[in-house]
Amino acid sequence: MRSSKTAKDETLINLFLDMLAAEQGAGDNTLDAYRRDLTDLSEFLTRAGESFSGAGTDVLRDYLADLDVRGFKSSSVARRLSAMRHLFRFLLNERIRSEDPAAILSGPKRGRGLPKVLSIADVDRMLTRAKELTGAANASPQQRLRALRLYCLLEVLYATGLRVSELVALPLSASRRDARMIVVRGKGNKERLVPLNEASRQAMADYLAAMEALKPEKKKSASPSKWLFPSFGESGHLTRQHFARDLKELAAASGLAPRLVSPHVLRHAFASHLLHNGADLRIVQTLLGHTDISTTQIYTHVVEERLKSLVRDLHPLAEK
Repeated sequence: MRSSKTAKDETLINLFLDMLAAEQGAGDNTLDAYRRDLTDLSEFLTRAGESFSGAGTDVLRDYLADLDVRGFKSSSVARRLSAMRHLFRFLLNERIRSEDPAAILSGPKRGRGLPKVLSIADVDRMLTRAKELTGAANASPQQRLRALRLYCLLEVLYATGLRVSELVALPLSASRRDARMIVVRGKGNKERLVPLNEASRQAMADYLAAMEALKPEKKKSASPSKWLFPSFGESGHLTRQHFARDLKELAAASGLAPRLVSPHVLRHAFASHLLHNGADLRIVQTLLGHTDISTTQIYTHVVEERLKSLVRDLHPLAEK
């Protein structure tokens, strides 16, 4: 049976999440992450005989120490501290509390790791293999459709650098044959324009043609799904997890280590390859949908490291 303190904490979490959704346009994934982190904090406070309304700085420090004992990485501790700070600031602003016990807390120091990046040759290998699978001689029509969908997803992802949640939720209207740009709704419900290249448009056309050909005759006149990548799941479109699994299988078939390949790694590849070839940082920021350019600047470190490596390995005086 839940205690009254736990029930009250749950109510405060819901109020806080409603604020994030209404005032900051937080998406479902962000809200789910906040709920998980704050529910864990609430459970710890309940065991300590405390709640959000009465917890002091010392018990919050005990919680951070408990995360360390449980083996949480510094990045995870920092994220939970951030959630805690946002919650108590909200409670202070709403006058539910008269002070903010999290204001003076300090989190673990952590360096910002460089993102994993595939080389241009690695991405080419995956694209080539995905293209080959669409023309497999012994494939059934359903298998060919799945192969065309994966190839389309890969082409569009590498051409645009979309977040995986943005990619799988693309509307059918994005596939218009004359479309040179698509409107993407990203974090915070913000819209941005992203250009498409010829390869991605052709991949969309081939995939949609195969999907139409597989429709039963009686359903051809029915209203199509509003999604470019429809499914029978609750969301109505392909899930991020399904695409990630297919991508890892493709990586293995391409001779790459599956653990090094994910939709987000391909987003990193899009950004770093653009910068490597001379693209302006502000343009890359816009294409990725980053609010703060400091988020985009992580990719300049990737390029810098690569240039240092080239000089170290190839310059005749590098050893002297």
